[in-house]
Amino acid sequence: MAGPSDRSDSGSGSALQAVFEQLRSAHTLSLTLTGPLCLAVIALDRYLSAQHPAAESYSYDLTVTDGRWRIKCQLAESLSRWVRTGSLRCGAGVLVSQLSMVHDETRLSHSYIRIDSIHSVVELPERFLSIQDVGSIPEWCQDHVTRSDGPLQLSRKYYLPLWINDDPYGSVWVPYSPPPDVVIDVSRITLLADLEAFFHSSRRPLPLLVRILHRSRIRYYGKTGQNIDFPFQVYCEVADQSGVMSMVVWNDLCPEWFNRLTVGSVLYLQQYSLKHSYQNRSRPHIRTLSLMTFHSIEISLNPRSPASVVTVIPPKSVQPQWDLPDVPYNFATRSEVDSMNNNQACDIIGLVTYVGRVERIRSKEKTGPEKFWAYRWVHAVDGTADSPFILEIFSSSQPEIFNNICPMTYLVCTQMRVCKTGCSVYLTSSTETQLFITGCHKKQPYVNEPKVKAFIQWTKTLKDSVMLRRTSVGGHYCYPPAPPTNSNMTNEPITAVADLKGELQSLQYREHRRVAVQGYVAAVQYHTWPPQTETPHSEQQQEGVSVRGVSDTGAAAAPSTMDEMTLTQREMDSTSPDSDITVSPKRRRVQTGSREVHRQYFTRSKMQSNRQVGLSSHEEEEEERQDEGELESEESEVEDASVRQPAVGKEIDHTLQVPDVQQAASHPTVLWESGVWPLVKQQVTDHFCCGRLDQESIPEKFHFDDREVLLHHLNLSPARWTPDLTSQTHTHTPVACTGYFTLTILGLNQRAALDVQFVPVISPDDPRAAGVPHTQHDNSLLSCISTGRLCVQPDGSCPAPGSLMCSAPQLESERVMCIVDLCLLGERRVEMICSRLYRTADICQPDGTQ
Repeated sequence: MAGPSDRSDSGSGSALQAVFEQLRSAHTLSLTLTGPLCLAVIALDRYLSAQHPAAESYSYDLTVTDGRWRIKCQLAESLSRWVRTGSLRCGAGVLVSQLSMVHDETRLSHSYIRIDSIHSVVELPERFLSIQDVGSIPEWCQDHVTRSDGPLQLSRKYYLPLWINDDPYGSVWVPYSPPPDVVIDVSRITLLADLEAFFHSSRRPLPLLVRILHRSRIRYYGKTGQNIDFPFQVYCEVADQSGVMSMVVWNDLCPEWFNRLTVGSVLYLQQYSLKHSYQNRSRPHIRTLSLMTFHSIEISLNPRSPASVVTVIPPKSVQPQWDLPDVPYNFATRSEVDSMNNNQACDIIGLVTYVGRVERIRSKEKTGPEKFWAYRWVHAVDGTADSPFILEIFSSSQPEIFNNICPMTYLVCTQMRVCKTGCSVYLTSSTETQLFITGCHKKQPYVNEPKVKAFIQWTKTLKDSVMLRRTSVGGHYCYPPAPPTNSNMTNEPITAVADLKGELQSLQYREHRRVAVQGYVAAVQYHTWPPQTETPHSEQQQEGVSVRGVSDTGAAAAPSTMDEMTLTQREMDSTSPDSDITVSPKRRRVQTGSREVHRQYFTRSKMQSNRQVGLSSHEEEEEERQDEGELESEESEVEDASVRQPAVGKEIDHTLQVPDVQQAASHPTVLWESGVWPLVKQQVTDHFCCGRLDQESIPEKFHFDDREVLLHHLNLSPARWTPDLTSQTHTHTPVACTGYFTLTILGLNQRAALDVQFVPVISPDDPRAAGVPHTQHDNSLLSCISTGRLCVQPDGSCPAPGSLMCSAPQLESERVMCIVDLCLLGERRVEMICSRLYRTADICQPDGTQ
């Protein structure tokens, strides 16, 4: 019998239609397809699972299409890790091998399709490339399948953002719209200072007339088993002539009002409640108002019991006699930040010169479902100092701004906190931070601030072409740098090299994690960058990290030994990709024959066997190559542009491979090995190997014409497929990178080893050079890795990075501590960057001794 994939282009039928016909005629609710069904993923939606009370229990709905119809399906819980690690993404093809029909027995006529098994994720076949408008594809809907704009599990009424919980997302969040003209009665209102009397009596408080001074980001407190339709919460600081008080917006009112309760808005509040203030939360710093702040009680806006009534007053209707305070600001210039106290709050305005990629870190909160914070690093200048503002900006529940921060735009950040660690000074955002970029400044309350006006005057003296040469985006970036060797680092948690397997396998998409390991430098390789023979972006995306001698823990019926082990792709059908993040740099293969793709794992015995039959690393690479596929008017808006679509119709196969020290001719390499490494490397059980440096790890020059495509790559993988954007390409122009080093760190017990990459700072154009003291050193390899940069010589030149290899023998038998930044870039690519390397003999002890 022909599988659905064989019928997708026959006549007027479609692959999805064929699946429904087979499900309808099947004796059971589950259907295993005779041939994998290739569908394009056009949307990914996430929501809190209603079935499992696990700490990290989210469900996913996939909207897929066969080119003729689209349908929303639920992803089986066992496959959710494909999404969490970035392997299953919008704009990719998915080969579905098993699905089933699910009926909701507690409701009438509600059923949906569930994808139970995925064969693999592939590049989009050619027949999908003609799709221009995903929304124009009709939705398949029959009697047994209920169409729904919300989650297929009807116990949930909303979707969460794909990667974090704190942004407004979905149609339930009412967008901002200018407030309509209203008529209010201000003859009977009360002041904030009088609310204490109402709180201690049974009288219902009179209406309030207040202005919003600050607004927090959205707090999501949903839990599995919780019977709250919309478990969201937003804090605002509101004020009238008598003082300042917190106002809390609860549950259903958050989607209805969040986007309309902007800073500076004037509100007329009725039927609100009063309650004791929750003390254990962050609060904005308000120092420029001579008003009393009330902390004992707070205003509560509830959707019911009673249902609060909120009215936003149009700005033109706000009367001076109401005597409402203006929004307070405390703008600081870059030259003033250095003298400010740690944790002091300030507002800043600057011209953006560097924008980092969006990454995620795990929330430290112990309650509720596991969640992540999304953040990015940004540099901005204001002309008052040589150094830029170094900004750590977390998502502020303003995705339309956070995702569009771009070089050469004017950026305003409010309620930033000063962070001082050693010699490093940077600003980090707070719960109440608000962001504004070019196109958002008009009519904002801060436009008349003196320092804002001074900044605008300074920008009029700039030449766009000169400033543009100073801009860059992306790349590995982490601030502040690791402390100097004379710091007390004994409190830093140290991870055993062998335990990195668990660290790597638990990483999620774009999650950043810093670990410290100790051992010996067993080998160093130097590689030029960029490679002489450029690799297409679609191939570089498949590079990652390998674990030698470690089996796929998620594999169904996986053998207990790794020696000579070969698994077919069909055996991996129902496997969650827990071990996919430990896949070595392997290029995609074009399968011209059977759909059974063999996934081979090279172990010590396998490599020895290959060497015995004379198969060199260079010959292996040649074999692989044979299988490869190919503030207003002063502001100027930038042009749009975009990214190249990878080659189509090629199935992606990944093989665990132990890279040999010899590289292909296009990758010149200088190698040093310690005396002990040739003796012990065959006894190493786990060797965590990185491939060549990923293009995403190197910052690149910013170009106006490529703005859209650059932002697409810098931001998190989207929840919606945009065909016209993903089909565009651009030229990657690296910033000040001529080469990098690969360090092999051998664990103290000589049972595990780790390969990490070190990219030295060689130019002030490198974003990592900002805010880092330029200390002189002898330009030995150890000094270079200890400081993170090459040192300028007396004649003004820097030594060639390759020349540092002559000092590599100094590392012989030297016990070191290595600070490693881990980040899962997605699609099985793990970034492992050495941030600093210390001799343990140089690290201070608690008593100050070394």
